[in-house]
Amino acid sequence: MTRFVFITGGVVSSLGKGIASASLGALLQARGHTVRLRKLDPYLNVDPGTMSPYQHGEVFVTDDGAEADLDLGHYERFTGVHAAKGDNWTTGRIYSDVIAAERRGDYLGGTVQVIPHITDKIKEVVQADTDGYDFILVEVGGTVGDIESLPFLEALRQLANELGHQRSIFIHLTLVPYIPAAGELKTKPTQHSVKELLGLGIQPQILLCRCDRPIPENERRKIALFCNVRPESVIPALDAASIYEVPLRYHEEGLDREVLRHFGLSVYGDPDMTRWNRILGAIHAPEGEVNIAIVGKYTNLLDSYKSLAEALAHGGIAHRVKVNLRWVDSQTFENGDREAVERLEGVHGILVPGGFGERGSEGKIEAVRFARERKIPFFGICFGMQMAVIEAGRNLLGLTGASSTEFGPCAEPMVGLLTEWLRGNEVEKRAAAGDLGGTMRLGAYPANLAEGSLVRAVYDASSIEERHRHRYEVNVAYRGKLEDAGMRFSGMSPDGVLPEIVEYPDHPWFIGVQYHPELKSKPFEPHPLFAGFIGAAVRQERLV
Repeated sequence: MTRFVFITGGVVSSLGKGIASASLGALLQARGHTVRLRKLDPYLNVDPGTMSPYQHGEVFVTDDGAEADLDLGHYERFTGVHAAKGDNWTTGRIYSDVIAAERRGDYLGGTVQVIPHITDKIKEVVQADTDGYDFILVEVGGTVGDIESLPFLEALRQLANELGHQRSIFIHLTLVPYIPAAGELKTKPTQHSVKELLGLGIQPQILLCRCDRPIPENERRKIALFCNVRPESVIPALDAASIYEVPLRYHEEGLDREVLRHFGLSVYGDPDMTRWNRILGAIHAPEGEVNIAIVGKYTNLLDSYKSLAEALAHGGIAHRVKVNLRWVDSQTFENGDREAVERLEGVHGILVPGGFGERGSEGKIEAVRFARERKIPFFGICFGMQMAVIEAGRNLLGLTGASSTEFGPCAEPMVGLLTEWLRGNEVEKRAAAGDLGGTMRLGAYPANLAEGSLVRAVYDASSIEERHRHRYEVNVAYRGKLEDAGMRFSGMSPDGVLPEIVEYPDHPWFIGVQYHPELKSKPFEPHPLFAGFIGAAVRQERLV
């Protein structure tokens, strides 16, 4: 029997519903249950694919090619369960499907309304593909009280009534702020947030209370009394030094026991937290540290690189070292800022991440050159690999006009628009003037690794499958010239048309990849490329 856990948020946004949902999933897994996590997003975009990272943070990509909310990255990192397109639904996507059905005549001339048509669609997608799972955890984006989230909350209210108490539970995440002038925690915001939910017909059974200090017992009882829950169901959610502490902290406060108790399941014994204790041991007792410079264009909003930062931390866990990140705005290189170059002095590794557009590209090219010439471990991801190829074209081949057609017409288009490619046995096509949303090369694609290459040794495999998200590709026509100059094309698509990986055999560690390996890294299973990159940084640190 599949049980549903609905997770809502109140008072303010950014309280950490995604981490809370992922942590509960990890705890239920540790008790032997199977889980799947889903996210319902209230915004009208069909997906976050065309949204600026400054608006939404990073775009997470699934194996089946969905551009999804970054919280799906937390779900995968904490549980190891691969997310799919059906695990992230937005208001825009829901309405698009309903309107398309109306155009087909599916409603037989009836008036299409929010209730029941929109809410029925939400209930349908929440319950789709749930066979074989013990728990489905459904996070509702936004904050209770927002007009955008009302259809989702109404649909879940209906669904909870249909499923019954034995198969559904509501968990509400709120804020219990500390007021320094009063010298006490305030429970009123939580009371009002729950009252807002009650006004919508939803009674939460468990409250997760975000706070920066322990909640006194009398305040805990006060919250329980006013919010109509058991005192044991008021779970303090204190700030943690690492997000990977959160599952352990929630277990200590009894979250998993309260969920199981609600469903009448056994609460005896403790979950197997061995993997989490091992992870925290590596985080809190490192045997060294390395400095990694990330040269990007969205460094003012680190959520833009959420999976990347976590993957680097996972590489540190693999070697029991602390990874210190230096975020460097690539545009500073273009202004002749000496301080930018100085920030690369003494680092043990340089990473140029993915991105879009010409802004900051010249700075990224300079960072690649710095790493190549100084023999500093380098990792280029997606756009970063393309900048590495352009850098080689300009400085090794002498092609001063080397660039990408993404930036406009150029004399030497070393990177160009991808108009068609193979996905399995089918050819996918795109037009330069077509829609931007959902038209990139998205999702998992295979690549073959060259024998004797560094990347083949790193993966310990002859073929791989990694997730892509890009519209432009390295021009394979330049492969011969680049390889003559020392750059090896060590990973190619199975048909030999699309370059997937480049490296320099005479460099300590220099790899550029067209895909996004950070999306598949987990703290208990660091991605081989990030483990390899940090390993190279450790060796570099010992040489300095």
